[in-house]
Amino acid sequence: MASFAVPQVQSNPSSWGPSLNSTDSPKFANLPYAPFGRSDRIGRAADFTTSQQNYRYNNRYDRRFNRDGEGQTGNDDFQYKLDAEDATFQLVDTAKNATKKFVAPAAQRRRQQQSRLRQLNARQRGQPDKENKRHDQPQRTRRRNNWGGGRGFGRGRGGRGRGYYNSRVDRQASVAVKAEWTVVDEFELSKWAKIRTPDIPSEEDLLWCGFLDQYNNLYDKVNTKSNVSLRRTETKDFYFVSTTDDPVVEKLAIEGAGQVFATDAILAHLMASPRSVYPWDIVVKKLPNGVLFFDKRDSSQFDFLTVSETANIPPTPNEDADNINTPEKLSLEATTINQNFTQQILKQASSKSRQVFDLPNPFFDDEESGGMEPASVAYRYRKFDLGDGVNLIARTELHGIVKKAKSQQYMTAFALNEWDSRSATAGIEWRAKLDSQRGAVLATELKNNSCKIAKWTAQSILAGADQMKVGFVSRVSRTNNYEHAVLATQSYRPKEFAAQITLNVHNMWGIIKMLVELFKNQPQGKYVLMRDPNKPVVRLYSVPPGTFEEEDEDEIEGAE
Repeated sequence: MASFAVPQVQSNPSSWGPSLNSTDSPKFANLPYAPFGRSDRIGRAADFTTSQQNYRYNNRYDRRFNRDGEGQTGNDDFQYKLDAEDATFQLVDTAKNATKKFVAPAAQRRRQQQSRLRQLNARQRGQPDKENKRHDQPQRTRRRNNWGGGRGFGRGRGGRGRGYYNSRVDRQASVAVKAEWTVVDEFELSKWAKIRTPDIPSEEDLLWCGFLDQYNNLYDKVNTKSNVSLRRTETKDFYFVSTTDDPVVEKLAIEGAGQVFATDAILAHLMASPRSVYPWDIVVKKLPNGVLFFDKRDSSQFDFLTVSETANIPPTPNEDADNINTPEKLSLEATTINQNFTQQILKQASSKSRQVFDLPNPFFDDEESGGMEPASVAYRYRKFDLGDGVNLIARTELHGIVKKAKSQQYMTAFALNEWDSRSATAGIEWRAKLDSQRGAVLATELKNNSCKIAKWTAQSILAGADQMKVGFVSRVSRTNNYEHAVLATQSYRPKEFAAQITLNVHNMWGIIKMLVELFKNQPQGKYVLMRDPNKPVVRLYSVPPGTFEEEDEDEIEGAE
């Protein structure tokens, strides 16, 4: 076998590479050495296109990878040097370049001619060119002017520039987070929208309370030409009682009828929460025996309806006290319209048209009524079997009965309202399109109020309603938020309408089951589910037992 002799390597203790006076290896004597680092990025190996005068400053590879900050790479011995003759060399070409004359297309020449004619006509009328009438401008120019012009930063319809961030609204949380609150978990609403449960809970009626009046079928014939003025209901009381303040729920909890208690409004809100945009919060109490109460704060805005919550351009807060289109005033207006509409579409109370149930309205007190009577509402307490021995007790609401030839159906009633037909949010003017294109109007409302309509549909399904009456109510004048008119009504079957608006029943109950399982593993105490005001995130907080009780006491003292 051939042997391999290891060559002798000369040691150089003063620097890297061979020594300057190498006697053992003459071929390496005075050999220049290029310093390098393993982390250095390699640029060009050689550049023969750069002239001498900009060789040091215009070579982007030298500027990018230099180590001494002066355009030098440190390897001058390996760099290409230009001779003086090469620096003065210049290619001379005396031939003239043939330029091709540009001829605009015929369509472009016609547009230019029309533009010049419009300018001449404007001068003849004594108007400056910049103040030409809108209809004298081309369609593309009108569209560009309407949206702020050009493609500059923050201008025009496309792109997210300075105008986008100026229009963004930083909302405040629905309740202030205290220092003693502890974050237990955090959820993304986009993941809630993907939760599914294979089984739909079976329901069972436990109790019926209150009464229901009959629906007036004449409102099915209302249209924009023969609209009906919306009247104020000033002699009826509406009740928005929380879960823990309901005496019937308290009685059922003592009897052990279920392990989870809530109202249809709270359940529907959780079911439709993936579509929500505005902040909200729900209080959850877990007792020592494991019973759960899904509740709301008495001082919250939970029972007020939102307006254009999911629109591309939602209503924005305004410090002007006279502005009637702020989110707070629109919410109060929509809630009042909804209450008045649910009672106006019913017939006058009589023994033939009213159905009275076994138990009276649990929240009506005759001694403290002051001449008022409860609104036509039936409270239907239902039990839903969630599986694994868990029963959910929910207080649901029905608003009327629809009598046909040989049948009687229960219904819920809700009202959509048009607040400004000329706003950027409206899109379609109801009085012009409602009779001929009702589907387009509904599609626009589904885009602008997706969360609110989903909640109404979920409430109707929970209550077991056969019909859901939706009214279209508009202001008599766009600047008057006190007078309204009913333009039309439409009936929907809740389950079919849920499929139409892509509200999945399996997803609705999947969210509720997920939350019930979550609280099973938590210790007893009080919790707050709160949506982030500016991000689609829900956080679960563990709060002290006395949280929110001081606010409730202050409200009671103020009312007294």
